[in-house]
Amino acid sequence: MKMKKGRRFKSSFKMKQKGIEVIGKWKTVQIDPNLFADEEFKDIVCLEELREYKLVSSSKVGKVKDKKRKAESVSEEHTEEEEELLVPPKKKKKNKDLRSKTDKSNDPNATEIDVPVDKEAECNEIIEVANLEDQGHVAESTSSTKGAPKKKKKKAAKKKGSQAQEALPSIITSKKVKNWTTEVLSASTDHKADVSAWKDLFVPGPVLQALSYLGFSAPTPIQALALPSAIRDNMDVLGAAETGSGKTLAFAIPMIHSVLQWQKSNSSTTRNHSISKESHQHEDETRWENEDEAEKLIHQQVEDSGDEDDASFTAGCVKVLENIEFDSGDETHTVGSHKKRPLLGLVLTPTRELAVQVKHHIDAVAKFTGIKTAILVGGMAAQKQERVLNRKPEIVIATPGRLWELVKERHPHLSNLRQLRCLVIDEADRMVEKGHFTELSQLLEILNDSQYNPQRQTFVFSATLTLVHQTPTRVLQKKNAKKMDKKTKLELLMEKVGIKGKPKVIDLTRKEATVETLTETRIHCNTDEKDYYLYYFLLQYPGRTMVFANSIDCVKRLSSLLTILNCDPLPLHANMHQKQRLKNLERFAERDNCVLLTTDVAARGLDIPNVQHVIHYQVPRTSELYVHRSGRTARAANEGLSLLLIGPDDLINFRKIYKTLEKSEELPFFPVDTKCMTSIKERMNLARQIEKAEFFNSRAKQHDSWLQQAAEALEVDLDDDMFMGKKASEQEESQKQKMLKGMKKQLKHMLSQPLFKVLMKTKYPTQSGKLLLPQTSVGISESALGTVSKQQAKKKKSIKLN
Repeated sequence: MKMKKGRRFKSSFKMKQKGIEVIGKWKTVQIDPNLFADEEFKDIVCLEELREYKLVSSSKVGKVKDKKRKAESVSEEHTEEEEELLVPPKKKKKNKDLRSKTDKSNDPNATEIDVPVDKEAECNEIIEVANLEDQGHVAESTSSTKGAPKKKKKKAAKKKGSQAQEALPSIITSKKVKNWTTEVLSASTDHKADVSAWKDLFVPGPVLQALSYLGFSAPTPIQALALPSAIRDNMDVLGAAETGSGKTLAFAIPMIHSVLQWQKSNSSTTRNHSISKESHQHEDETRWENEDEAEKLIHQQVEDSGDEDDASFTAGCVKVLENIEFDSGDETHTVGSHKKRPLLGLVLTPTRELAVQVKHHIDAVAKFTGIKTAILVGGMAAQKQERVLNRKPEIVIATPGRLWELVKERHPHLSNLRQLRCLVIDEADRMVEKGHFTELSQLLEILNDSQYNPQRQTFVFSATLTLVHQTPTRVLQKKNAKKMDKKTKLELLMEKVGIKGKPKVIDLTRKEATVETLTETRIHCNTDEKDYYLYYFLLQYPGRTMVFANSIDCVKRLSSLLTILNCDPLPLHANMHQKQRLKNLERFAERDNCVLLTTDVAARGLDIPNVQHVIHYQVPRTSELYVHRSGRTARAANEGLSLLLIGPDDLINFRKIYKTLEKSEELPFFPVDTKCMTSIKERMNLARQIEKAEFFNSRAKQHDSWLQQAAEALEVDLDDDMFMGKKASEQEESQKQKMLKGMKKQLKHMLSQPLFKVLMKTKYPTQSGKLLLPQTSVGISESALGTVSKQQAKKKKSIKLN
């Protein structure tokens, strides 16, 4: 398919504005013979490149969608050359309107691969590669040239696949990313808020613009104290502030400032264009956002189909990059300059969900800067995250496990951490706990030894950074035992993290460690009665409620129980798939009346809007966990309620927490309406029986099916004794099913009856003989906070009277 000199190339989509006029000659390129080892390119005859050509007729600038895999066929000698896409003219009626326009380019390079072509399956043998180094992308593509009969069968499928790929950009641009952080970040309708209060804190201009757009008119106390020291004085910061006080922006803004300063000082060598041009910034930002979304969409499709590599080939052998943007002004963006963009900011978080949230917050504040961020967490494809790192993002948000994995694999972007300007350890007290996050200690060892940068700033933040436990007397009696106080705890933390200078220490936590707007209550009960009180609370006080348990088994059991009782709970724990975890968080943030059953994986940092109640189904094991769990409600000066369900087993933990937090008053008891507890117990006991039967059945079936599969594979006969609970006869099985159906029917009838009845004592003469009233309780209209405050007011009155 070698074209004659002077002939114009036209894309396969019939659009007037596309075409290349050949000026120079095609030159042969040497190919590494190792590339032909896997027979991917067995039909290639020769590889030639064209350097001298020009684009004919100007058009609008398109956006790059480079979701193809890297072309291994380009030799190392020419990795720094930009390669233009060429498509031979071909009949493709269906796709004629889908291709976007391209801009003029003076000197890009084009690469064509010559392949013998069948008449019936033409045009599927061109590999098209574009290296657009100005944005730090490597457009990655490969072509698999299989035999003609296979192509015939898959021809229709390929056409559909290419159509879907072409249509993808238009879908993505209109799609809005759903996340539980979206509501928090878009709460303000005023996109031009007055940000004069931020100007004395040395906040960069583009960040001020973003803060104005987000409606953040004034900084919080932690932000007001941390920003001047971090930005002006370039100091390390240790920040302790209550939950929901805005700690994320307290480290995000100095980090963005540091990146902007680096870009300014290195602009002459790394970038030819100025990032202060707002139009380019916005273009740049939207391009990266769209690419991330495209990557997500493609990745989801790939995961669903099974294997990523196979999925990309089933779409068709042609790898076409749509909507290429040719930037004639930026000729200096080569691979060399690409490598000069190091990692400048690193944020480490204890949980994946917190990492996702921090990324969204940083992206929102860096909206007008053009700074790129990437997220590295477990539970998601490492290959995709490697591709994201290939774009050289300035800021990376990560959990220690996945980051350490990629550092060990020596990813180029993570190989030189000596240039790191900012290191953030969020929820630091949890991160450096003994016996947890071994990868973090290895990372810190590298950062403070072989990859140490004396100019690096370190930010350490947590709500329980200065919370000190009273040391037991048995420990103090030992030799060399030190009594732990705030100063000693911070010194130990600084030593572990590697802060060598004198940092700025900010402690805004109260003595009680919890927020002032939080109302703390408790219910003392037996362990088996906890279910009753939980169900009572969820029915009596609907709203957005988080229920915390200490174990995954407990969350699973509660999830089954509440599902049977039509409460529609959303579980969240570490054994769930990461996609499902994030989906459940999003659903919880969307619904006004919803229950999230979770372990301590959601206890730290998550800023879910308008959480009204937090229930500790099991008392947390440490004071820190209690503070962080309770901190999911009563955020940003809003009110919230925390309820402890204290059983006999929880008393020890409760007393420890009470002692550590130095509570001056006893926690008030939560008022419970005992009249409806009988019907609640009936419902719950029946639901327990159903749950127990269903759980045993599912477990027995799982066990027995595994045994049968193993026996069939080994061609062995099984005895009835080997089956779980012995193999029941058909009659017994049907009897069990009948009983289960009967119980479900009974429960359904119970649930249809109103639980909180309005009792009317007075008789009224009416036409129908009775007064029709809506069956709603007075209690439901009243909030849980209102009920507690009423009880408190009554107590105070009775004390005064006595």
